[in-house]
Amino acid sequence: MKLKPFKVEQWMNEYEMDAINNIAETCVDSISLKELLQLTGTPEADFFKELSEKKLTYGYITGNPDLKNAISSLYKNLTSDDILTTNGGIGANNLILQAIVDRGDKVVSIIPTYQQLYSIPESIGADVTVVYLEKEKNYLPDMELLKRVVDDNTKLIALNNPNNPTGAIIPEELMKEIVELARKHDTYVLCDEVYRGLNQDGSYQSSIADLYEKGVGTSSMSKVFSLAGLRLGWIATKNIELMKKLESHRDYSIISCGMLDEIIAAHALGNKDKLLERNLGIIKENLEILDNWIKEHPRFSFVKPKAGTTALVYYDFDINSYDFCIGLMEHSKTLVTPGDCFEYEKSFRIGYAASREVLIKGLEMLADYSEKIK
Repeated sequence: MKLKPFKVEQWMNEYEMDAINNIAETCVDSISLKELLQLTGTPEADFFKELSEKKLTYGYITGNPDLKNAISSLYKNLTSDDILTTNGGIGANNLILQAIVDRGDKVVSIIPTYQQLYSIPESIGADVTVVYLEKEKNYLPDMELLKRVVDDNTKLIALNNPNNPTGAIIPEELMKEIVELARKHDTYVLCDEVYRGLNQDGSYQSSIADLYEKGVGTSSMSKVFSLAGLRLGWIATKNIELMKKLESHRDYSIISCGMLDEIIAAHALGNKDKLLERNLGIIKENLEILDNWIKEHPRFSFVKPKAGTTALVYYDFDINSYDFCIGLMEHSKTLVTPGDCFEYEKSFRIGYAASREVLIKGLEMLADYSEKIK
């Protein structure tokens, strides 16, 4: 395997810890364990006493049953048997790609997306076709184009929904068209769903795991539930054959997730309504702040996101996105992510789900910087 540099992760690794105004962060404003317990009305002393008495074994190999039951409640037709826990959403995607894709397989990846979904298949030696989403089409897949590139040799279609970095949602009817195309060619569909549950209008979004017998969805505790520090994700699929293969591959790479992490995650998801109420409130308020800022600054534009925590913002300055973002960091320690990390030029990804104060300050610095470079 020869992996390409993971552009977005390398960017964050280099600059995130130095940022004062971090509006590149993609999680809804993260919370502490203390804040989680306060939010859920859980007595700290009782919780920590029970936690402190746990023997630190490997725990449940395929996932804590309470956690798997809680995760399955996020879907319409899944049970705990259809869930496999992983080390973050990134671990879930990696495990699926390693289990499904072989050298010489044909993979169709819809971008912009998380780079894993096309770079890992490339590293395995798959024949990867990328299909670009267009701003003019609100970043929705073109079915006629997909029908031209997906055929009987296609092993996997990879996408994410809601989309990273644009915040677009593929409507369920369009997802069903993608499912029918995949079913026609007996093709797996991997859908990274780490922002699922954060629709601006509060509507329910069906998972690929509920829509398709060869569909496999991934998610995590990071984005929607503000608990990235748990490093806990999961795979959801009703495909029994694939689940057995995933469990076999998992023996070589994970064995099990941290038992304390899974206990905390189970507690959080057991109180998911309280967490979601908090986080939906943050993204709704903050997106309006960002939208108003865009309207007041005509040299910037975007397609207003419908879900998630990120937006792809375009600018009309004659400067590439890496230089633009580095200049912004040097100007005021304000961090956004270059659009070139997602193969889209003269743009940047902004994470608008930080605290309200951080977002407002970051946008002020962005406006000041743009005045200096124009």
